[in-house]
Parts: sequence; C-alpha cells; structure tokens
Amino acid sequence: MGKFGDFDSFCWGSTLPVCNLLSSFHNQTGPWGGCELKGIPLSGGRILGNLGSILLCGLAILTSLYLLWRSERKKAAVGRREMQLFLVGYLVISICEIFTVGEFPLNGKVRVAFSAIHIGFIIATTWILMLNAVVGYQIIDDGTPLSLALMVGSAAALLIGTGYIALDTGFQWTGYWDDSWKGPPDGTNRNIALYVLYQLVPLIFLVAFYVLEAVLVLRVLGEFRPMIYLTAAGLLFAIGQVFNYAISWHICEGTSGKIDGALFETLFTLLSVVMVWVFWSSITEDDWPIAVAGTYP
Repeated sequence: MGKFGDFDSFCWGSTLPVCNLLSSFHNQTGPWGGCELKGIPLSGGRILGNLGSILLCGLAILTSLYLLWRSERKKAAVGRREMQLFLVGYLVISICEIFTVGEFPLNGKVRVAFSAIHIGFIIATTWILMLNAVVGYQIIDDGTPLSLALMVGSAAALLIGTGYIALDTGFQWTGYWDDSWKGPPDGTNRNIALYVLYQLVPLIFLVAFYVLEAVLVLRVLGEFRPMIYLTAAGLLFAIGQVFNYAISWHICEGTSGKIDGALFETLFTLLSVVMVWVFWSSITEDDWPIAVAGTYP
C-alpha cells in the first residue's frame, strides 16, 4: 500500500494526466510499469492510443457547446453565467484530455504543458462548481460583476498556483520537486503538493457542492425530484472514477492494451456533467413573472 503522496501505484494501474509530469518520456510510460496501451501504430514509431477517449472528448466538447447555448437561452435562470463558467472549464478539460489521457502523438514538452493546464483546470472547475451551489443561496446577486469577478478571480488563483507546481514538476525548473521523479525501486514518485491538489481538493469541492445543493433543495425549496438528478450526477462520476482507478488495469490487460478505464471515466464524467446541468435547469426559472396590465399593484 502506497504512502500519502505516492503516485507510482496510481500510474501503474491508471491513465492520469499527472503521470505525464513524472515520466522521463513525458507520457504514461514510467518506472511504475503496469499495462501499456498499444494503440494504433503510426509512422516513425509513434502510436495513437486511447482513441475511444479521444472520440468521447470530442463528444464532450460538442455537448459543452450545446449546453452553453441552452444555458444562454435561459435568460432569467438563477446562476446562468456561473453555470456557463463551469461548462467552459469542463470544455477546456475535455480539450486537454485529448492530449494528456489520449495517447495523441505530441512532443513531450507540449504534453507536459497540456497536463499542467488539465490539472489546473480540474481544480479551478470543481471550485467553480462548488461556488455554483453557493450562488443558489443568493448571498450575492448572481450574474453581477462582483459575483463573476469573485468566482473568476479565485478560480484563476487556483489555476495559476496549481499550474505552476505542475509545470515546475514536469520541466524541473527549480529542482524542488525532483524527488517525485524517483520511481521504483528507489522511490515512489511522491509529490505531496500535486497529490493534495489533484487527488483530494477536487473531491472536497465536489462533496461540498452536493451537500450545499442538497440542503438548498430539501430545506429551502422543499423539493425532492431535483435530488434524483443530483444524486445521479454523483453516482455517474463515482462510477467513472471506479473504472479509472480500480478496473483500468484489468480492462487494459483483458483487451491486450487496446483500451483501459480512461475511456469509461471520460464517458461517465460526461454523463455526470450533463446530469449536473439537468439538475441546475430543474431548480431554476426560465422566465421572470410578467406583470399583467390592469392588475392592482
């Protein structure tokens, strides 16, 4: 069992963007071993791996654009701009995933840059999602410059801070994170900062989002049906993580390296995001009440 901050066991059994930062090849191949994706052979010894994940990322991009358009049409919906910020974050994550989780032929340094952006946007986007739950309590009026500035500013701070740590780890600018490059048998690819930011912080934000929204729906709105959508979103996300962390190696071995759990993680995360949007749509009003001429004030 690995210690807190170790990535070798995760990279051994899963395809994760953080593994690109800890590999001397700047890809999913490292001292941790595990099942290697074979992919589709290309010229020059290159491969195109995880094609299913790449295609699903393309679908996720199109879905994000569609939901952004649908959100724009809900002119009077509470938290419309804030929800759109979340969708933009997920859109960027899906673009990055093509080049980080998908074995897309890339220069290693470019892949490190995409991986850093990917990890940074995971933290920033889950933070924005949590703030979407806070917006529902109307502590600050939604859609105002203050609300959006606070959300964008705090998310940008998380993005820049996490992105710098990831880039410094991958490019070894300062050498501060060089110990995380020590894999088996000399080390365990340990990086506590990235472990906390990539593995734990998004989970905390997601749980907080669920709890805040559950209290809002059940105690404030007095509704039950939206909880079905919210719980479905949570379950779909959890299923995707199970595929990615617990079953991925078995899928890779069973298919002789053709696919792994990352494909299913991408699929179930997409479905989870759709259900989050459906949940938000179900608890917001499409139109403001319109006063009828001739009625008493």
